[in-house]
Amino acid sequence: MENIDNYIAKSSKDYNNLYKESIKNPESFWEKIASTFSWKKKWNNVLSYDFNKPEFKWFEGGKLNITENCLDRHLIERADQTAILFEPNNPEEESKKISYKELHQKVCEFSNVLKNNKVKKGDRVCIYMPMVPELTVAVLACARVGAVHSVVFAGFSATALAARINDSQCKMLITADGSFRGNKTIALKEIADKALLDCKTIDTTIVLKRTGQKILMNPNEKWWHDEILKVDDSCPATEMDSEDMLFILYTSGSTGKPKGMVHSCGGYMIYTAYTFLNVFQYKPNDVYWCTADIGWITGHSYIVYGPLLCGATSVMFEGVPSYPNYDRFWNICEKHKITHFYTAPTAIRALAKHPLSFVQNSNLSSLKVLGSVGEPINEEAWNWYNVNIGKKKCPIVDTWWQTETGGIMLSSLAGITDQKPTFATKPMIGIQPVLLDSSGNEINEKNKDGILAIKFPWPSIARTIYGDHNRYKNVYFSAYPGYYFPGDGALIDNENNYRITGRVDDVVIVSGHNLGTAPIEDAINQHPNVVESAVIGYPHEIKGNALRAFVILMKPEDNIQIKDEIKALVSKTIGPIAKPDIIQIVPGLPKTRSGKIMRRILRKIASDEIDNIGDVSTLLNPEVVDQIINDSNI
Repeated sequence: MENIDNYIAKSSKDYNNLYKESIKNPESFWEKIASTFSWKKKWNNVLSYDFNKPEFKWFEGGKLNITENCLDRHLIERADQTAILFEPNNPEEESKKISYKELHQKVCEFSNVLKNNKVKKGDRVCIYMPMVPELTVAVLACARVGAVHSVVFAGFSATALAARINDSQCKMLITADGSFRGNKTIALKEIADKALLDCKTIDTTIVLKRTGQKILMNPNEKWWHDEILKVDDSCPATEMDSEDMLFILYTSGSTGKPKGMVHSCGGYMIYTAYTFLNVFQYKPNDVYWCTADIGWITGHSYIVYGPLLCGATSVMFEGVPSYPNYDRFWNICEKHKITHFYTAPTAIRALAKHPLSFVQNSNLSSLKVLGSVGEPINEEAWNWYNVNIGKKKCPIVDTWWQTETGGIMLSSLAGITDQKPTFATKPMIGIQPVLLDSSGNEINEKNKDGILAIKFPWPSIARTIYGDHNRYKNVYFSAYPGYYFPGDGALIDNENNYRITGRVDDVVIVSGHNLGTAPIEDAINQHPNVVESAVIGYPHEIKGNALRAFVILMKPEDNIQIKDEIKALVSKTIGPIAKPDIIQIVPGLPKTRSGKIMRRILRKIASDEIDNIGDVSTLLNPEVVDQIINDSNI
């Protein structure tokens, strides 16, 4: 077995050479990377693909189990090293260190629990849990027995949870009695119970005791701690094909229905590990902390799989950056001597609003690398991060990627390639980005906006949308045939650095979370007094973007009351993260003569760019634009 370290960039020259090799001979390049992992049987073919179908197969015929690469192969050299370092919500509660040996035992035990409850290869298992070590155990146990995990963020509502369970016909639900978040205790099991009223495919629910709150246990529901007593810790890993499904993860789209992105075993494994080592330049004995939730792709790829595949120590944090005070992140960095800190621009902006004393009271000298994820980071936040957290000594990796890509696509490599504020900078080794004009022609000019696209497949590209391959084709491959279209705009500077300029479709990134406007509008339109609505994103000082809803009512009503009702409805249907910050009651919405809502105009109004709205004379109802602008009732 080759050593992956031979293919990690250690200088700018290394990056350039590896990048050129990966573009010139992509199949032989990725075959070398794949050979550094443990396989039960070698693949028949490195890559077959067709952008028109679209279909992508990496290392087809290769047999493996990703958990053997995350756990078993580390037991010889690092059995006693900490794999998961758990920092609970309450700082008074003791931290936990789980070694690779202990994590392997826990995963094998819970794998046997799954088997005891008739979960088999190919079954879908929904996981709706707080950020505790058992969430990682559940994810890896599913992978070990060949079940497909579908993790649902524990901030989603019962309606959203039910929709995801039903879409993928999950057989089992794994949840907890409750969760801690700041000074709140959330009734997770109660939310799950409501969801299951509309779910027919769940045979068994496993419940973890986390908060100790009183809950109702139904006949087909079992306690995690009781089930563990029935099994041993020996569980051989199920043989999987490289192209077998590993997990489904739902992300918002431009229609009302969430998209269940499907990732496969082999390619995802190779790419997440390779990007983790290159981007973060992780070294033995480093302590890496990604502050994301495992309910999102960042948590899948860079809390669980990427770090564990590389034998890293990965921190899991249950809480929030503001509890019990705004120094929590920095206290944890000092407490655990964090070397790598990876967080969202939203968190950075929020913490930058508070006195520097919250930072200065902690010793951050252990930090070596800082990271940013979820949305482009603005220059002010980048500078604050660089000066006050990194002390101008830590490289900042500003990473661009998506649920659909599986791993980081654009980023500097920490301390290896040049960084530039507000720029994601260079493509990852193996990634071939281009800028297109609206006609799909490649743009070769520098410093010009274009539509970002990728022109060659990479190992961790999502294979389909679960149960709807036609939608997968239409969303990502139909607009610009022969390319993957991520929905983002970008520009390239004179040094070939990429800067993401924002979404070009109806998805808004709020606090690092992709929120489709269509499902939010669907929720608002359920209110009996709402005729129609349009939701757009607008610039927000803390969140980067916030949501503003323009709503037409059937009949006049108490505006304060109806706005509260609409927010409550969105919160119940999707989750609190999707609540609009501003709701404006309007007499109408600007529409084309074919009836299409001109959200571009609404974005200009929300961004206070009313002098740059452009010609509205061709609208069906141009007069409504002035009415919306003049209406101060927001």
